[in-house]
Amino acid sequence: MNFTFSEEQLAIAEMAQSLFSDTCTDQYLRDYDEAGQGTMSDLWNKSVETGLHGVIIPEEQGGIALGMAELSLVLQAQGGALAQVPLWRHQLVATALAQFGSNALASIVESAAQGENLLTLAFNLVDTTSGTGIHAVQTDNGLTLSGLVQAVAVANNADYLLLPCTLNDDTQWVVVDSKASGVSLVSGQMTHGEEVADVQLTNVIIESDFVLSGEVSSWLTPRIFACLAALQLGVSEVQIAKTVEYISERQQFGRAIGTFQAVQMSMADTKIALEALRSNLWQLCYRLDNDLACEHEAYATAWHACEAGHKIGHTAQHVHGGFGVDVSYIIFRYLYWSRAISLNLGGSPALLAKLGDVLSANNNIGWKYNLDESNAK
Repeated sequence: MNFTFSEEQLAIAEMAQSLFSDTCTDQYLRDYDEAGQGTMSDLWNKSVETGLHGVIIPEEQGGIALGMAELSLVLQAQGGALAQVPLWRHQLVATALAQFGSNALASIVESAAQGENLLTLAFNLVDTTSGTGIHAVQTDNGLTLSGLVQAVAVANNADYLLLPCTLNDDTQWVVVDSKASGVSLVSGQMTHGEEVADVQLTNVIIESDFVLSGEVSSWLTPRIFACLAALQLGVSEVQIAKTVEYISERQQFGRAIGTFQAVQMSMADTKIALEALRSNLWQLCYRLDNDLACEHEAYATAWHACEAGHKIGHTAQHVHGGFGVDVSYIIFRYLYWSRAISLNLGGSPALLAKLGDVLSANNNIGWKYNLDESNAK
């Protein structure tokens, strides 16, 4: 497999790396923790200024119209810096609205591309297969929604929410104005700093123009997995680098602990997990950007992201010893991010079970050498 990036892709990655790493210094992150912030508003504004908020939004609506590979490079840099900005949800929702929404939603997408509004979505691996928590009733002009969605990221700051609802035992995706009558929010914060809110809907009226058409779930799910896996790749890569730096300097029994065989073997395992995630992610992005079937690859990538996050996160904590649980030291933040990403993905057991379900229905696993690539399932 050739995962060489183009000059344009490398330039985008370098710009994102420079923006996030220059801003999110250790002291900046300490101040962020002490202030109890949610979204890093100053960094979000800079992301809008540089266009990183619109990487995959179509050009007709004012975006850059690049692919999932470019967005994943940006998210990898974001994860490595622990930059708390709602990049992927905002533009994934805008792009979904552009592709599956009515003309009435065009102004929302254009405002999103300009950074004039904020979009977010609710996603839960279980909800999208066995009920959403929101019940929809068909009306003459659209839907009436009632129910509860828990822990929707940046919902308290968002202008519009893309939510799944259940209508006649089927999942529909709807665009909800966060300030609409019948919408109430209970704000909270995840341990890694991300703002969330429980969204309660009580007889919320949604016009038919705000109901997305087509197979939105099959379009959204692999892209959500790719985004979260890219964040995990960035988090884990820097987590390993900082751990290697620590064990190269930390002395015990007159030697750097990085020279101990047990530590070396543990760190070698983290590197294997990281590279497995990396190769899975870039294969998934390749298939997404070339409109190839990728259901198996999406679930496999999500599973590797959960596994790598757990393996790398806990190994890093372990070899850091007491420093691993010292909140004045940087490393604990990476574990918090890894756990939050795994939670967003649905967790390893659920992903493995879902992968088993899709494999049992189709035994063409990924690209087959005896099949034409364009027809591979």
